[in-house]
Parts: sequence; C-alpha cells; structure tokens
Amino acid sequence: MEKQEEMKQTEMKQTEIKQTEIKQEEIKQKSIKGSMTEGNPVKCMLAFAVPMILGNLFQQFYNLADSMIVGKLVGQDALAAVGVSTAITMLFVMVAIGTGIGCSVVISQLFGAGKIKEMKTAISTALTSIMAFSLLLSVIGRVFSRPILAAMKTPADIFDGAETYMNIYFYGFFFLFLYNAFSAVFNALGDSKKPLYFLLFSSVFNIGLDLLFVGKFKWGIAGAAWATLIAQAVSAALSFGVLCHKLGQIPCGKYTRFDGKVLLNMTHVAIPTIVQQSMVSIGMLLIQAVVNRFGSVFIAGYTAACKIDGMAIVPMVNAGNAVSTFVAQNMGAGKPKRARQGYHIGLVMAMGIGLTIGVLMHFFGDACIGAFMNAEADPASIAIGAKYIGIVSMFYFIMGAMTTTSSVLRGAGDMGWFMSVTLVNLFLRVALTFLLADATAGMIIIWANPIGWVIGFLIAYSRYRQGGWEKIKLV
Repeated sequence: MEKQEEMKQTEMKQTEIKQTEIKQEEIKQKSIKGSMTEGNPVKCMLAFAVPMILGNLFQQFYNLADSMIVGKLVGQDALAAVGVSTAITMLFVMVAIGTGIGCSVVISQLFGAGKIKEMKTAISTALTSIMAFSLLLSVIGRVFSRPILAAMKTPADIFDGAETYMNIYFYGFFFLFLYNAFSAVFNALGDSKKPLYFLLFSSVFNIGLDLLFVGKFKWGIAGAAWATLIAQAVSAALSFGVLCHKLGQIPCGKYTRFDGKVLLNMTHVAIPTIVQQSMVSIGMLLIQAVVNRFGSVFIAGYTAACKIDGMAIVPMVNAGNAVSTFVAQNMGAGKPKRARQGYHIGLVMAMGIGLTIGVLMHFFGDACIGAFMNAEADPASIAIGAKYIGIVSMFYFIMGAMTTTSSVLRGAGDMGWFMSVTLVNLFLRVALTFLLADATAGMIIIWANPIGWVIGFLIAYSRYRQGGWEKIKLV
C-alpha cells in the first residue's frame, strides 16, 4: 500500500510538473510576439518592415527639420555649417547604428532558435557594453571636433557654427547611442512598432523645440543642436522603460547579466558591421573634404541634396534591415529556404519603392531643394542640389537591390562578404571623387554613387547565388 501511495504521489508530482511546464510554455508563447519563423512570409515581412520604414522616415524627417528651420530662419551659411558638422557626427551615429545592428543579429538568431535565457543574457550584455562604449566615443568626439574640422579644410565663414553644432551634439551622443541600441533590440524581437511610436513622439517634440529655440529664442545653430539632444534623451528614457517591461513579460528563469563569451560572439558580427557603417561615414567625410574646396555656395546645395537623398533611401535601407532580421531568425531556427523567401519579398519591396521614389525625386527635386533655402539664397546652390537629386534618384532601385541582398549576408552572419560589398562601394566613390572632382567641377560626386551601387549589388548577389552564407553558424 505504501509503495502504491508513493507511486501515486510521484505520478501526481510528475503530472503537476508537466502541467506547469505546459502552462509556462503557453505563457511564453503568448507573451513572445514577433517571431517570423512561422506563418505567411509575405505578411510577416510587411508587418515588420512597414513600421520600420515609417519610423526611420520620421527620424530622417526631424533631421531634415533641423536643416530646413536653420536654412530658412538663420541663412545659407548656417545650413552649410550644419552640413559640414553632420558629415562628421554621422561617423559616430553610424558606429551607434552598426553596434546595434551587429548585436541584433545574434539576438534574432537566439530568439528564432527559442533560446530565451541566452537571448536575455545577450541583450543585457549588449546594453552594458554599449553604455560604456558610447561614453568613450562621446568624449573622443568632443575632444577632436575642432581638429577634424580643420583637417577637412572647413571654410572660415562657417567654421565656428559647425563647431558649435558638433560640440552640443556630442554631449547628447550617449542618448543617441542607447536609443539606437534599444530600437535594435525591439527589432531583433520582431517588434518594429514600438520604435515607430517613439520616433513619432520624438519627431514632433524635436520640431517643436526647433521652432522654439531657433525661431522664438533666436539661438541659431546651437538651438537646433539642443533640440536634437533633448528629443533623443527623452526618447531613450522612454524606450528603456518600455523595453524593460517587455522583457519582464517573457519568462525564462534566472539568466546571466553579463557574459564575456556572448560578448565575443556578438562582437564577431558587431565589429564588421561597425567597420562597415564607419567606413561609409569616413567615405562621406573624405568626400565632404573635397566638396569643401568648392566653397559655401556649393556646400549649401550639396547639403540640401544629401538631406533629401538621405531621407529618400531610408525605405530601401529599412527593407534591407527587415530582411536581415527575417533571415537571422529563420537561420537560427534552421530554415534557410524560408530565409530565401524573405529575401525575394524584401527585394521586390525595396526595388519597387526605389523606382517610385526615384521618379518623384527626379521630377520634383528642385522644389525639395528650394524648401531648404530662404529668399536670399544663391540660385546656384539650388541648381547644384537639384542636379544631384535629379541624377542619383534614377538609380535608387539599384541601391535598394544592393542593400537588400547584402542584408541577407549580414543576417546569416556572413560578415566577410557583407563587408566587401560596402568597402568596394566606398572605395569606388572616394577614388572617383578624388581623381575626377576638379576635372568635372564636382559632378563626379553625383555619378560615383550609382557606380558604387551597381558594383556592390553584383558582389552581394554573386555570393547569395553561390550559397555559402547558408553554412554560417552563430548560435
């Protein structure tokens, strides 16, 4: 009787344990949203990509607002000063974005594989490392801002304004870095809607502060920089609170707060991505140094065109980022065939968007450039900007194809080939600019973009077709 009673109690305990595990799994599945390893791939990609595209469009929009408000309310020289400083600050911004994207690949693969405890460890490790790294870069940027401007031969009439904008920007770099890291984690978990909500708030808040500081208080360039800093700080704080709440709803038991091995694994992807993003910005700096030789009139037109160009390519870039997350989750789940489906969907999406935006920009680019200038602006600045947009926009669909294809390699962790696409593209742009800028009166700066995109796409697509990316194992 005693043995039977013991057996009965043992069975009851086992049944209880099993029911608890089932219940926990049900809770886990209920609380974990964003997995793209199941369901209709078209719906998954669209549901994930559209909020990303909208969110980053708003991010670019409030960056545009800085330049438009400064150009209209302060003047052409102030716009040129913002343009010069932006070329430098973007180097640090790209490092922030590259760090977040690199870490998100590992987080996505762990999420796709259902390794929740390891995923939380990766998130905690990534955020801790990013906080320390961002503070270091902020100090470096603040210390070397003036020497960098001097090395770029920034014209004397805009030097002080550019330095003011940069220095204030670097004070808030910690918040920018963290915000991008939080957004990358949300995206890795398949949640692209929350970053959209934060960007909507941040955009409106930033524009309101721009109008207050620049328009009402007459703080000039400094006002635009302070507006950006405050908006980024508030967005970072809100993102952090919501992310902590989201992670708290995903049960997994105790997990390690910091793991050196996990950091090394993420570094394997993050460093090439940081280098890739940084090299793009270094290329922009080198090109900006050549642009500076043509004077403030040329710089103003080029700055306006770059701002519009930057906003126009956001949808293609984010279609690529969506593909990267889709591929990472499905490679983590051992589904390379589904990863290929995601690529084809993203490719059609990016090229279609590129063609549509390209046609619009080609015919209405001059009106867009005019929005950055006041009545006293030199017509030559508007003409330069309009020519840039009119030519480059017709090749946006190629840029979309290159970005989407290289994103497959990044999502799979095939970082060598991923980097080669960017570096070859960058080398061509910089080399052509330095060799032919004077001979073409600066027009090669425009044509170097499409040439780099075509070559970059051919390299990425050849690797995709060869299939070596499917054999990479990260988790």
